[in-house]
Amino acid sequence: MSSAFAEEAIRIHRTAALSDSLIAEAVGAKPSTVRDWFNGRSSPTGPRARRLAELVEITDRLARVMQARYIPLWLVKPVEALDDYAPVELIARGQAREVARLISALESPGAA
Repeated sequence: MSSAFAEEAIRIHRTAALSDSLIAEAVGAKPSTVRDWFNGRSSPTGPRARRLAELVEITDRLARVMQARYIPLWLVKPVEALDDYAPVELIARGQAREVARLISALESPGAA
């Protein structure tokens, strides 16, 4: 039952050390549901799949500007530039673009 979405969840779990709980928070699922994705018992669909795609893109971009081990911390830490929201909160609320804009500034600091 594995899908590309489930495979991407597994990939960011492994490469960026994102826990099942953190992925679940970002996509609006239960940690047990995310573990089912990891184990091939189900795959994300609908809004969860879209949020997962956004999380994957943000995680991949963050990996270009910081060490992978810091990504989980950055995602849960309140960020002043995001009105003191944690990036994972905004992703969960469908506001991943706000997070992406901030990452753009990190990718090209001279352009900000």
